[in-house]
Amino acid sequence: MHTRARYLVFFQYIGTKYSGAVKVPPHQLERKGIQDHLEDAIRRLKPLNPVSLFVSSRTDTGVHALSNSAHFDLQRKNNKLPFTEDTLVEALNFHLRTEQIRITRAHRVPDDFHARFHAQSRTYVYRIALGISHGSLLPLTDHNLCWNIRNTELDMGAMRKAAALLVGTHNFSSFRAVSSDLPFKNPVKTLDVADIQPGRSFSHTHFHRDIPIWELTFRSRSFLYRQVRRMTGALVAVGQGQLSVPQLKDILEAQDSLAYPQGLAAPAHGLFLTRVDYKDSDLKLSQQMSEEQFPSTGNSEDST
Repeated sequence: MHTRARYLVFFQYIGTKYSGAVKVPPHQLERKGIQDHLEDAIRRLKPLNPVSLFVSSRTDTGVHALSNSAHFDLQRKNNKLPFTEDTLVEALNFHLRTEQIRITRAHRVPDDFHARFHAQSRTYVYRIALGISHGSLLPLTDHNLCWNIRNTELDMGAMRKAAALLVGTHNFSSFRAVSSDLPFKNPVKTLDVADIQPGRSFSHTHFHRDIPIWELTFRSRSFLYRQVRRMTGALVAVGQGQLSVPQLKDILEAQDSLAYPQGLAAPAHGLFLTRVDYKDSDLKLSQQMSEEQFPSTGNSEDST
């Protein structure tokens, strides 16, 4: 009886203390990646098969996620039926309880499903707090969760004009990090959304003063390494008057990472991966499941 099951899981994390979303090389184990902790939690379920997690979206050190995703295979001992989706979420979260990582949902998916290659789009939101001279002036609910800028105002009209230039299909080589370890990746991307809207502090109604928050939203099927942070930094520079809209256009059209001004990229801690979207048809197997087909096998503490 074949009892191996493939699962797609969605998970969130505060990335401050982690070395990015993917696992780190053995010689860098002083700071683990999110993938390391997720694989450790899966191993605690004592599967028969070796544990190998495939993360859909790489996020850098210090970047957060409200919804990243990954897939993995799991085969239980003694021909036990696969975990139900709810039981799997509870079991993994039980073993992740000491970390700032949580599984939000799981789907049983076909054996040929791939979390990275089946993703239709990824959405990032960058949060900016204005008029903050020092990070200690932010409420704890926003500390390390936004980029605090001394300016009390940005030229949002100019920023939106600049953002509009980025929308569409372009060679984004100028917005790829110079130190990218993936130089072979196709630099031509289609940016579907580059939007700038007012946001809110996480403690808006309870803090002693109002903090202007702005959110920059970017959506594409995929991004280059540090592309979002470099686009954000350039747009903020336009808002501050350091760059003009034509200058940003020149940077884009240069198609050269060295054309991007040094020190302009936005810091990691304001960036959130907020969505990874898939076609409903790719998740059809999980929609056919029922509690009768895959009965619960116990609570999260003894689900091994």
